[in-house]
Amino acid sequence: MATSLNFFPQTSEPKTTHLPDWYSPETRIYSSTYSSISLPTDPLIDIVSFIFSHQHDGVTALIDSSSGYSISYSKLLPLVQSMASGLHHLGASQGDVVLLLLPNSVHFPIIFFSVLYLGAVVTTMNPLSNMMEVKKQIVDCGMRFAFTLLENVDKLQKLGVHAIGVPENMDLDSEKTGFLSFRKLIGGQFGKAPRPVIRQQDTAAIMYSSGTTGVSKGVVLTHGNFIAMTELFVRFEASQYEYSSSKNVYLAVLPMFHIYGLSLFVVGLLSLGSSIVIMRRFDASELVKVIDDYGVTHFPVVPPILTTLTMRAKRVCENSLQSLKQVSCGAAPLSRKTIEDFVQALPHVDFIQGYGMTESTAVGTRGFNNEKHHNYSSIGLLAPNMQAKVVDWNSDSSLPPGFHGELWLRGPAIMQRYINNVEATNMTIDKDGWLRTGDIVCFDEDGYLYLSDRLKEIIKYKGYQA
Repeated sequence: MATSLNFFPQTSEPKTTHLPDWYSPETRIYSSTYSSISLPTDPLIDIVSFIFSHQHDGVTALIDSSSGYSISYSKLLPLVQSMASGLHHLGASQGDVVLLLLPNSVHFPIIFFSVLYLGAVVTTMNPLSNMMEVKKQIVDCGMRFAFTLLENVDKLQKLGVHAIGVPENMDLDSEKTGFLSFRKLIGGQFGKAPRPVIRQQDTAAIMYSSGTTGVSKGVVLTHGNFIAMTELFVRFEASQYEYSSSKNVYLAVLPMFHIYGLSLFVVGLLSLGSSIVIMRRFDASELVKVIDDYGVTHFPVVPPILTTLTMRAKRVCENSLQSLKQVSCGAAPLSRKTIEDFVQALPHVDFIQGYGMTESTAVGTRGFNNEKHHNYSSIGLLAPNMQAKVVDWNSDSSLPPGFHGELWLRGPAIMQRYINNVEATNMTIDKDGWLRTGDIVCFDEDGYLYLSDRLKEIIKYKGYQA
């Protein structure tokens, strides 16, 4: 998820004169340079209870960028409970798989949490997927219900899935008869749904990923994985800055059906009390206007969007984009020139990179710039509670700092398995819990990682496989 720069020759001796305490020469395991974060030990806590244990009354949670329609934090949980009750009335129960075949919308987080509230399981897909792709995923994970755009409802019904049409624009679509089921579900007409016992180890989502092979597989993520992601990625990152979370405004352009967008805008940020401005679809011509109109402070992006933002920044007046405090980038490599162009165009904005995978619930590394380190080209430091190995891809031997090898990760955010694919699971996670990422990295003497190549032969563009 970061730039491809070779800072260390492959065959040279490490440049460190002494080995740091975050690296063990005996085990050749790298640990995070950050202190460990205590995660909930109660086996019965679920991600819904965890997120909504953080109260943010009086703060706007979700805003539709085009219409201005908004939902406050105080209304979020009641809406989730109403939707869960409606789903329960339709027959959804613990363990059922529910598809979200949707673009970004203010409803996406509500639907996501309502499914998990029942102990059911979410799976997501690109809303541009064709019905052959949808049918394949239906067979693979056995989904019973789906939330989708109106034009897909009949198609999904013919595939044996109970489909509910979701309005894109509440103001324009509120009276359309096609959305009657959705209005009933969210309208609180069905009393209160019973809550089953949900454990941290229970499956929360099945997210599809190419992994290291290029073939899409269902990644099984638990409630505990999402809790770990929220603490080790989202809440930890917020703790590294002085910005008040309740005053931060995030712009959601990244697709919520992808782990990067899901981890931030659907799950983790709701624990902070930040406002999230949601663009249903990325529109380059509207980007600067949305940032200025809503006072956006934080903008997570992928490389093509970063390039677009840089180009727009060079053309606008000096009063535009002044609300921006931080831009973070991931999901694909960045060139040195792309980074330099951005920093030059928006010198007042803190730029960081990070690394994560669907298989690690988006947790891996984060880069934080300070007076000593402006490692814009690094994918950052290991996240708290995470361990890593750098493994020679020919000999399988673990390597010390200064050498390039395949990154292996271990920690509480690592997936459980690939659904219905024991062979792929065993090829990806070893008996000791190490996840083979397929990415070639190198640690420098300060613990920063640099992505230099990939073992996998899949290219990702804008979060989509190409």
